[in-house]
Amino acid sequence: MDLGECTKIHDLALRADYEIASKERDLFFELDAMDHLESFIAECDRRTELAKKRLAETQEEISAEVSAKAEKVHELNEEIGKLLAKAEQLGAEGNVDESQKILMEVEKVRAKKKEAEEEYRNSMPASSFQQQKLRVCEVCSAYLGLHDNDRRLADHFGGKLHLGFIQIREKLDQLRKTVAEKQEKRNQDRLRRREEREREERLSRRSGSRTRDRRRSRSRDRRRRRSRSASRERRKLSRSRSRDRHRRHRSRSRSHSRGHRRASRDRSAKYK
Repeated sequence: MDLGECTKIHDLALRADYEIASKERDLFFELDAMDHLESFIAECDRRTELAKKRLAETQEEISAEVSAKAEKVHELNEEIGKLLAKAEQLGAEGNVDESQKILMEVEKVRAKKKEAEEEYRNSMPASSFQQQKLRVCEVCSAYLGLHDNDRRLADHFGGKLHLGFIQIREKLDQLRKTVAEKQEKRNQDRLRRREEREREERLSRRSGSRTRDRRRSRSRDRRRRRSRSASRERRKLSRSRSRDRHRRHRSRSRSHSRGHRRASRDRSAKYK
């Protein structure tokens, strides 16, 4: 696909620096990458659904039984294309023996495809069978024909566009798992910090409550001491006043008694 020139900097040294830094702390660039790939895949899936709708509107409608048989032929075509692409890749890498084994598997799938095509041909009129039945590739949204030859299938399933979308979808699944794990870890760390903060607040409140209780206790003790001291002072003052009254009373009593005795003596002397 012609996406234009990438605006990002592709530098292996920067990537190595990032990988080292990400071990020390989470930079969460995986989240940005996941969002970017999700938008890219969402656009591809949108094109796939539009292509399916267009085919449903333009192609001749067939029964469910015939459609299932056609789908089986498509699936065998896809399997052949993937095997041929894999065999070509192994041959290019010099792994000839493995490539030959893959080609033997291709022959077996071709035999199955031939039988499936016979079933499909016998289930519908010859005129309809000659029409090219298309389907949309679920990976890259390209069109695939029911009667595509092996070369066309190998070119599609081994092509850069199809393989590129496979790589993108696999990378997206990996990023989703990575982001989910990191978010779960982050949530657990946040929950642990909140629990520790709440525990510290409870301890602080308990400590503050004890301090306030001690202060109240000391305040009550001071009030009690002041109250007892004031009571003692009042009792002292009361006793002092009582003694003063008693002294004054005794003093008045003595004065009265002396005056009475003096008057008695005066009357006695007068009569004599």
